[in-house]
Amino acid sequence: MSKEFNLNPHRRYNILTGEWVLVSPHRTKRPWQGKVEKINTEKKPKYSETCYLCPGNKRSSGDVNPQYQKPYSFINDFSALLNDVPFEEFSDGLLKAESESGICKVVCFSPDHSLTLPLMEVDAITDVISLWQKEYKELGEIDGINHVQIFENKGDVMGCSNPHPHGQIWSQRSIPEEVVKKQIKLKEYWETNKRSLLEDYVNQELELDQRVLLENEYFVSLIPYWAVWPYETMILPKKKITHIGELNKDQKIAFAEIIKKTTIKLDNIFTTSFPYSMGIHQAPTDGKPHPEWHFHMSFYPPLLRSATVKKFMVGYEMFANPQRDITAEQAAETIKNLPDIHYTAV
Repeated sequence: MSKEFNLNPHRRYNILTGEWVLVSPHRTKRPWQGKVEKINTEKKPKYSETCYLCPGNKRSSGDVNPQYQKPYSFINDFSALLNDVPFEEFSDGLLKAESESGICKVVCFSPDHSLTLPLMEVDAITDVISLWQKEYKELGEIDGINHVQIFENKGDVMGCSNPHPHGQIWSQRSIPEEVVKKQIKLKEYWETNKRSLLEDYVNQELELDQRVLLENEYFVSLIPYWAVWPYETMILPKKKITHIGELNKDQKIAFAEIIKKTTIKLDNIFTTSFPYSMGIHQAPTDGKPHPEWHFHMSFYPPLLRSATVKKFMVGYEMFANPQRDITAEQAAETIKNLPDIHYTAV
């Protein structure tokens, strides 16, 4: 790849979706007079009596949380999906709809209200992964649940309504559109080459070493070549693992280690608790074999120039094509040069 690509506008292809992203590195020189977000510098307590996710507290449903000491999950009191919805289809000319059913759960990562993933111990993150495995298996085995989406919205900038460390799991009858797009590309490559698309991609990234941030025996953390968000990051196994349920004890620890190190790096970019949406894409639970799948965790952080300047997807991005200003290589270089120790511990 010539140096001119890092200087001039160009498009990059996303092998997982078949879509393109416009990269405009010259735009980083423009002055910013737009919206500036406020930084929340308030130090959180270990326990908050007003938090509906803290141990022992009553939730809006009237249920009381147990005095949990490990990661804890429960059915969301304000679920976007309901499991007792009868299936129904509607069609009228060009109008089409169908009912959707599912189960939404909340996963509290820790009883400590003050923590986030980068501040948690590796053992504690490993416990979170174990709970994700349990939920993926148990929800996926329910008749009519064909996909399990694990995700976390971190920070009020991302619409997170509670600062307690937690994520969500939405399981549903249909397979979501983003997953369908990836499944098509993964399956095409698998059927043509009898190899994992992402395993071949990881090997190429490790050889080039331009966008790799971190690696251990089992996992790699990198800036995807086709990244849309300024500091978009992906963690994925070096060898094909179709879903998190297949992780053994050593692999879970390695996964927890690289999650912690990656999120520390993200926090250190602007010395702030870095907001993001994180999600795991993995094999559907529709009862069909999915040898093409290679699970991966993606972080979509919105911050662009500082802790107070957010990247908005507007205008061209909404009506035409995803677009980014800094290249994936520039983002990787920034993150790689950051300390491995969290800024609050220095």
